[in-house]
Amino acid sequence: MKKKGGRKILGFMVKEEKEENRGSVEFQVFSFTNKIRRLASHLELHKKDFSSERGLRILLGKRRRLLAYLAKKIRVRYKKLISQLNIREQ
Repeated sequence: MKKKGGRKILGFMVKEEKEENRGSVEFQVFSFTNKIRRLASHLELHKKDFSSERGLRILLGKRRRLLAYLAKKIRVRYKKLISQLNIREQ
């Protein structure tokens, strides 16, 4: 992973970001994963922040649905994405 502006960015996402392909499923999952990780670290400090917990659950559901779509349509890209983001056991 590379650091750019204090954020961790994967190499394949930098290329896609330059091409302005922000509507791709991979970019959306990458974006949701960053938000989820940020919210999870916030909730470790603020255990009673229930509105942020609700937002985290909503983001998890959106990411889960996108990953299910990707797994059903394009299995190779799905496997590559989950291995690069390190979000599921294989």
